[in-house]
Amino acid sequence: MPTLSIIIIIAFCLGYLFIALESVTKVNKAAIALFMFVVCWTLYMISPESYNPGVPTADLPSVVSDAIERHLGSTSTTLFFLMGAMAIVEIVDQNGGFDWVSRVMKTRSKRALLWKITFMTFFLSAILDNMTSSIVMIMILRKLTRNHQDRLIYSSMIILAANSGGAFSPIGDVTTIMLWNKGLITPLGVITEIFIPSVISIVIPALILQTQLSGQLETLGTVQLSGKEETADLDFSERQRLVIFFLGVGGLIFVPIFKALTDLPPFVGILLVLSVLWIVTEIFYRRLHRFTGKTSFTRRVADLLSHIDLSTILFFLGVLMAVSCLEEIGALKMLGQGLNTTFQGNHYMVTGIIGVLSSVIDNVPLVAGCMGMYPLQAAGDMATDGIFWQLLAYCAGTGGSILIIGSAAGVVVMGLEKITFGWYMKHVSWIAFAGYLVGILSYWLIRDYVIVLH
Repeated sequence: MPTLSIIIIIAFCLGYLFIALESVTKVNKAAIALFMFVVCWTLYMISPESYNPGVPTADLPSVVSDAIERHLGSTSTTLFFLMGAMAIVEIVDQNGGFDWVSRVMKTRSKRALLWKITFMTFFLSAILDNMTSSIVMIMILRKLTRNHQDRLIYSSMIILAANSGGAFSPIGDVTTIMLWNKGLITPLGVITEIFIPSVISIVIPALILQTQLSGQLETLGTVQLSGKEETADLDFSERQRLVIFFLGVGGLIFVPIFKALTDLPPFVGILLVLSVLWIVTEIFYRRLHRFTGKTSFTRRVADLLSHIDLSTILFFLGVLMAVSCLEEIGALKMLGQGLNTTFQGNHYMVTGIIGVLSSVIDNVPLVAGCMGMYPLQAAGDMATDGIFWQLLAYCAGTGGSILIIGSAAGVVVMGLEKITFGWYMKHVSWIAFAGYLVGILSYWLIRDYVIVLH
């Protein structure tokens, strides 16, 4: 490996270290991520000819610029998707769309609420993506409890459930979508064989985390006691709020369908839903002003867009672009090849370590590297729905829960609920890892014993 590549990897690791120490340094993680992104690509420009052999020296600047723009284009689709999803959920929440969901989830038991949140997030994530599901569930959680320590536990469980729910669904995670599109897994195959390991990977952490909860929830106004709406001062009627809810959440569910019908990127579908929701709420406000004379601007979309957490968006930008530099220098591909050689093709070891690595490095380039390294074979463990590909879907999806920065769901919840890296690593990481390992063990038992017996 060239010396320059080693320096870039060191710069990346130092950047992640300072992100992890945010609670100690008091420096916002978005600032560190952006700095890491710029430093990695600046180092790359010291000797771009090392990674572009045969390209004339005069053409190297344009080649590198094209590479950055290509990665930026791919990253931007994620950022626009995130911004659209955050805006949609904010609109639904601020206009009372989640009120009736909060009433359905209502319970006085802290432990009962943990299980309700866990399974609702799990199945919601199988339909939506884990990032959107996390945003929706955090908004609902805010209506159920204000206790900060309890919310840390609930929010952590949302991260775990969102990642596990996306792992067993062909449309629940970016990596499963990639594997499905390439014909490496089938919907029926991944659902039937990964569902049980995914459930186990959240049941184990939930059983452990519930021991940190006891007693009853505090009341939030009239929501917990009488079931009446805590947002009685909202401008819209109950019917209009239900329309907003079903347009917002139904629209999010429609996004994968829109992609399947049009082959357009998912962020285009998100922007379609946002625009429709925006138009409908503007019509509602116009009618409200016409018939009642009331005019409200605080919950209109133009104002709510300012509520989007820009620091989370910039953090995503920095991390994904820094990872793209590692991809450009071939570090991720070399890592995958090294794992395969070291463990002599043991699929459980290779995919298990890839899953752990996905808690640090974005799982998309990791999975993409594996798809390039291991061509599809007609039979055996590399065939469609073979052991390797199904394990990869599970490990890459659930492994991101081990560290809070290892998944889109984790990063979003980290920003929304102000969870520090250190707190999560101390209280949740080992629990997530335990569920992750037991899930792999359950897959081994199902695949090697149950299926063989039949």
